[in-house]
Amino acid sequence: MFKAIVINKQDEDYTCTYQELEDSQFPDGDVTVKVEYSSLNYKDGLAVTGVSPVVRRFPMVPGIDFAGTIERSEHPKWQPGQKIFINGWGLGEKYWGGLAQKAKVNGDWLLAIPDGMTSYEVMSVGTAGYTAMLAIQALQRNGITPESGSVLVTGANGGVGSYAIAFLVKLGFHVVASTGRIEDSERLKKLGAEEVIDRSTLSEKGRPLGKEVWSAAIDTAGSYTLANVCAGIRYGGVVAACGLAQGMDFPSTVAPFILRGITLAGIDSVMCPIEKRQAAWQQIAKLMDPELIESITTCIPFADVVDYAKRFLEGQVKGRVVVDIPQS
Repeated sequence: MFKAIVINKQDEDYTCTYQELEDSQFPDGDVTVKVEYSSLNYKDGLAVTGVSPVVRRFPMVPGIDFAGTIERSEHPKWQPGQKIFINGWGLGEKYWGGLAQKAKVNGDWLLAIPDGMTSYEVMSVGTAGYTAMLAIQALQRNGITPESGSVLVTGANGGVGSYAIAFLVKLGFHVVASTGRIEDSERLKKLGAEEVIDRSTLSEKGRPLGKEVWSAAIDTAGSYTLANVCAGIRYGGVVAACGLAQGMDFPSTVAPFILRGITLAGIDSVMCPIEKRQAAWQQIAKLMDPELIESITTCIPFADVVDYAKRFLEGQVKGRVVVDIPQS
C-alpha cells in the first residue's frame, strides 16, 4: 500500500483526496520509484483545484515531477537503488504523477540525478527551473550574450521567473524583473535583478512597436504581456515564451518581427527531447549552490498540498514549493 493524492471526476463532481492505493492499481510503466520529493507548479495547482481542465484521464495522481529511488525496474537502463528524477512527459495530466509515496513510469523518461545534487535540490529546481534553463539556452543559441544588453524576465516572483533571474545573473547578464508584487522588489534584487518594474506597465493593450528597451526576454505570462514585451525588444533580439499566466492569446502584430527582426522562441518543457533535457540539467548543476536553493525554496509536508495548491493560484506563493513525501 502507498499514500497518494487522487483526483476523480464523475459528471460535474470533481474531487481531490488523499487515498491509500495498492501497487496493483498502477497504470502501465516499467520502473517503480519510491518518491522522496515532488513539487507544486502552476499546472499542479490547476489539477488539484480543478480550476482548469488539465487532467485528461481519471482517476489521476497529480504531480508533474518527482525525485526518488528506484524500487523495481524492468527497463535495461535502470536498476533498483539508483537515484532518479523526472519532469513533464504528461505526468499529472495523462499519466500518474509524483504526489504519492510511489510512482510507476516509463523508464525512457527518467534522468539520473546530476553529480553534486540531491533529490531535494533537483526538486527545488524542478520543472520551473529546468524550463527557465531551456529558455536561457534558447536565448544563447540565438546569439544573446551578456554584452547584448539587458534581459527582461516576466512573472519574476514565480518559480520559473525566480530561477531565470538567478541563472541569468550567474551567467553574467543584466536582468530586469517584472512582477505584480512590487512590494517584493528586495527579494528579486537579492536574486540579482538590477531593476524591478511593475507588471501593469506590460499587461494592458499597447502599441505594435515601442521603444527598444531589452535585448531579450523570458516571458511566463503570454497575452498582452508577451505582445508588449515583443514590442519593446531591440533590433535582432529574442523572446523565449514559456508560460500563459495572463492568457493563451497573443494580441500582437508582425511589426516587431519584420521591422526589427526579432525572434520568438517557444519553450516546451513537457515533451522536450532527452538530449535537450540533459544539456539543460548539466548547466543547472554547474550553477547551483545551497544559498540559491534556500533563497528560492519553501518545503511543505505532503499533507499541505491541497491547501498550498489553492494559495498558489491565488498568487500567495513565491519561488518554488517542494513537497516532502514521507515513506510511512
